[in-house]
Amino acid sequence: MTACDPSPGAPTTCPGGYHCTEDGKCDAVCTQSGGECGDGYRCTPDGRCAGNDECIGLECKIVKCQDQGKPSTTISGTVFAPNGTLPLFGINVYVPNTPVAAPPDGAICDRCGETLPGYPISKVQTDEAGHFTLTDVPSGANIPLIISSGKWRRTITIPMVAECADTPLGAADTHLPKNKSEGYMPKIAITTGGADALECLPRKLGIDDAEIGNAGGAQQIHLYSGNGRSAFQGGFPGGTGNMASATPFWNDVNNLKPYDIVFLSCEGQQTPSTKPQTALNAMKAYADLGGRVFASHWHNIWIGGDFNDENGGTGQTPQVWNTIAEWDANQNLNNATDTIDEMNNPKGMSFATWMLNVMGSTVRDQIPVVQPRLTASSVDTTKAERWVYLDQGGTKFPQIFQFTTPNEAPAGDRCGKVVFSDMHVSADSVSDNPFPGGCQTSALTPQEKALAFMFFDIASCVAPPIF
Repeated sequence: MTACDPSPGAPTTCPGGYHCTEDGKCDAVCTQSGGECGDGYRCTPDGRCAGNDECIGLECKIVKCQDQGKPSTTISGTVFAPNGTLPLFGINVYVPNTPVAAPPDGAICDRCGETLPGYPISKVQTDEAGHFTLTDVPSGANIPLIISSGKWRRTITIPMVAECADTPLGAADTHLPKNKSEGYMPKIAITTGGADALECLPRKLGIDDAEIGNAGGAQQIHLYSGNGRSAFQGGFPGGTGNMASATPFWNDVNNLKPYDIVFLSCEGQQTPSTKPQTALNAMKAYADLGGRVFASHWHNIWIGGDFNDENGGTGQTPQVWNTIAEWDANQNLNNATDTIDEMNNPKGMSFATWMLNVMGSTVRDQIPVVQPRLTASSVDTTKAERWVYLDQGGTKFPQIFQFTTPNEAPAGDRCGKVVFSDMHVSADSVSDNPFPGGCQTSALTPQEKALAFMFFDIASCVAPPIF
């Protein structure tokens, strides 16, 4: 950096935007990206530009093991869902150099490419087996580690990291939080539906019952009554009494904005009378500002509009989204084999490999599905990513597809995600009893594993589409 004279009254020799520090260097107040500092420099946690060869904080505890002919200092493990058994792909794991503040409340614009908080020293994402290895990490006592994806975040302190050796971590330390005492979780709203039971999936994924409650409660997951169950069982550790109605909830974007993700369980029909144009507008506005929406089966009305000619409909349709897919099909099948589309989404290959690893597929790209539904006949792959399809006589009916929002905006300016699934959670859980009645505790089915992948992926940052 340019030398300067810090003496009072000395001539200013620093360039614009820089100031002279007490040690006679021109430094700028900079941001974590460090773009203000120029080549060979970076921004320190205290907001100054420092040379890339200067160690800061925990960096000073990194030993150059290779210079000693020894292996690098590493931390390794596998990241799991809150249940501690389902490994997860694409989760960020890193050693921060500063404490990280709590994530902001409510839906936010979270684009990929923005720097992870905390000035990471070493960072990596989990592979298709959920495994990670961080290299050249600090050694010594009380080394922090962050595991995160979107607003899923767990911070642990490793009591001792051995120098020039691997420190393996167990599942008890590396699963995503199952409650707020273990870390941060997205704020999630789930509407119930008589034909699907999305509200049962979080329990199978290991989220504590005490984190599932009523609108306005302290829990991280709130259940709203759609065309399905409407109350909690007596003695349930989370919510109590009746659930709030979904109809006024989704009719106002201000009701949606406090949630990071909204899951909509299939209601057995579109029920357009409960989803007027104001509701369709509100849901789109929510996703456009950074919200995440997962719509099951007949919640296709949010994307395709009122196309099913049901009583109570007025032909309402969302703007922009109604051009993303075609909805002229309506078939119910008992059993079928879906196909993972590795070509039309950027995570297709990883998704297929992950499904093999977790035994959701026994043959690559194939998912056995109970009671698949066919309402989407095609999807515009210039506007959305087709993740899974069902081939019926040469027609590839989309079973799961995803698009980013605002869909009409340039890819780099989008903030939210919408996932549609014609694949129900499973055939063994039902939604016609007080919660959690009807929620099975059996092992995850293949289609539940596929939807579990989407459950965590929808919370991740928004990446530009591949087209």
